[in-house]
Amino acid sequence: MPHHGNEEEHNASASQQNTQGNGQEPVIRDNRKVDPVTGQARHPEGGHAEGANPAPGTGSQAGAADSEGDALAQAEEILNGVDVPAEDSVAQGAPAGAAGNAEAAELRNDLLRLQAEYVNYRKRVERDRAVAGEMAVIGVLNSLLPVLDDVDAARQHGDLTDGPFAAIATKLENALKTYGLVRIDQTGVEFDPTIHEALIQQPGEDIEVDTVSQVLRSGYKSGDRVLRAAQVIVAVPA
Repeated sequence: MPHHGNEEEHNASASQQNTQGNGQEPVIRDNRKVDPVTGQARHPEGGHAEGANPAPGTGSQAGAADSEGDALAQAEEILNGVDVPAEDSVAQGAPAGAAGNAEAAELRNDLLRLQAEYVNYRKRVERDRAVAGEMAVIGVLNSLLPVLDDVDAARQHGDLTDGPFAAIATKLENALKTYGLVRIDQTGVEFDPTIHEALIQQPGEDIEVDTVSQVLRSGYKSGDRVLRAAQVIVAVPA
């Protein structure tokens, strides 16, 4: 039957005629590829029920979700398969596992060894500095021993009993005492070969042990170091 006008009105009239003739509800199939409401293309292969209009963008959103899930799964699989070093897998340098503990123990041992080496080095430097200072003082004292011998000789001859030279000699001897210089000139003491040099031995009366009877030249020492032994005459038991 020829028709004029709107296609929807023609379909509606045709369905009414079929209903009246057959006594059954008509089945309407909309096979248009473009949705007349939204203007978007339809996808019948997407699994929609016949006659039902799929929601706009439903198929694209489902495909994006599937692709996103696959990407996340792949990324997680890649991350799980990567071996991360122990120093990178801990937070703020804290040791992780046996490897981290071993490394921390090794670093601690290195630090203790360096500290011990530094302490020993400092002690050695201080000891060497003290020895160097002591040797410098001893060198000066040894160089002044001949001067002290001249002072003793002048005193024995009576040249330093009074006057400015006697005062200078006294000041020199007192200054040297401040540096630890000690004179060895005692008589009547037991002979000690570490500080005495026996030039003459004479038998003495009432002598039980070797005794210093006379000092020919004074000896000197600084602390426990003997700078020069005293030359003496020793009285031995008869």
